[in-house]
Amino acid sequence: VQLQASGGGLAQAGGSLRLSCAAAGRTYLINVLAWFRQAPGNEREFVAAISRGDGSTNFADSVRGRFAISRDNAKDTVYLQLNNLKPEDTAVYYCASKNTGTVSGTLQNYFHHWGQGTQVTVSS
Repeated sequence: VQLQASGGGLAQAGGSLRLSCAAAGRTYLINVLAWFRQAPGNEREFVAAISRGDGSTNFADSVRGRFAISRDNAKDTVYLQLNNLKPEDTAVYYCASKNTGTVSGTLQNYFHHWGQGTQVTVSS
């Protein structure tokens, strides 16, 4: 499975961005798609996940109510809608996939495949 993230950029606080992650290869193996982020000097952290099957979702507390995750299985693409952005949302955002488990499993070690990352910068 190969993952290609896109859609990052610069936004003002309170603004919005939409990230996309297109999967290719043996996508039928994917069970869960997720987004992580890493800010400078910080460890990579979980942001959101969605089940490829039933569409169930999970969010980090820091983004719940502001971010939305969705998927289009026909296009093998997952989206992350970032609303009401804050400067602390500035980070490189990575999409990831795993072949087993549920959206509740958010540890990075559970995820088998990773995209290359896309930069999101939020100015105050």
